[in-house]
Amino acid sequence: MNTLFVILGPTGVGKTDLSIRMAKHLCTPIISADSRQIFRGLEIGTAAPTEKELSEVKHYFVGTHNVDEYFNASQFEMEVLRILSKEVFPTTPNALLVGGSMMYIDAVCKGIDDIPNVDEDVRKMLHEQFLKEGIDNIRMQLKMLDPEFYNEVDLKNSKRVIHAVEVCLTAGVPYSSLRKKTAKERPFKIVKIGLNRDRDELYERINLRVDKMMEQGLEDEARRFYHLRELNSLNTVGYKELFKYFDGEWTKDFAVNMIKQDSRRYARKQLSWFNRDKDIAWFHPDDEAAIMAYVMQQQS
Repeated sequence: MNTLFVILGPTGVGKTDLSIRMAKHLCTPIISADSRQIFRGLEIGTAAPTEKELSEVKHYFVGTHNVDEYFNASQFEMEVLRILSKEVFPTTPNALLVGGSMMYIDAVCKGIDDIPNVDEDVRKMLHEQFLKEGIDNIRMQLKMLDPEFYNEVDLKNSKRVIHAVEVCLTAGVPYSSLRKKTAKERPFKIVKIGLNRDRDELYERINLRVDKMMEQGLEDEARRFYHLRELNSLNTVGYKELFKYFDGEWTKDFAVNMIKQDSRRYARKQLSWFNRDKDIAWFHPDDEAAIMAYVMQQQS
């Protein structure tokens, strides 16, 4: 049976280096499961693979979309399944999915419920409402339209709240009624490999990576997209903090420290999500011999 190997873990843990070597070992391309690396021009802030790394191994979903293009986990699921069936598995029995975007990984491994596409007029209306009024009134709409989902969603996550209201208004039924929460069967074996480090080690790597990003020109990269700062694709750690510096709300040093803090917070969120999945085999990224032995075992 064909096998999809999934390398996942928190931001800054060291997924890229290992995935390049594993892809060469498996003779397979890399499918990126990073919801922001997909956008062109955000290479520094998303720690996208370098030109050298891209030349060594073929990558999917790196710099393939403009920042103003709408793309979600459901679209990612459909595209990845097409790529696996039409392009990867016909030539090799193995495939490699790498990233830390929890919803994107779950979309491929477990499937996304068949949620209808959101009406563009509804999306535009709610986006304008959010810009003018903030999230409070949209939360109240969700409470009226779908009290069940209102009681379980993170109400501080404006993206999730707005999307739920978009679906309610488009479909005419509660968002929760469309969420089956049942995993879909896949015609291939899935092997999940989680990478993690001790907390202090991970946090130090994250802090150093932010400093390196600033040295590489993250500030200039963010300035190029400042005029598009309201786009969801730019509501991203590394950019949203610098936008506040550009707006005069924060000093540059404070913004950089907030990037580090928000990156660490996101890493905790990723690990909390992944730790609920009992199918993940966890390794330290430096324990490559054990990882490769596990890969070989799963192939037998």
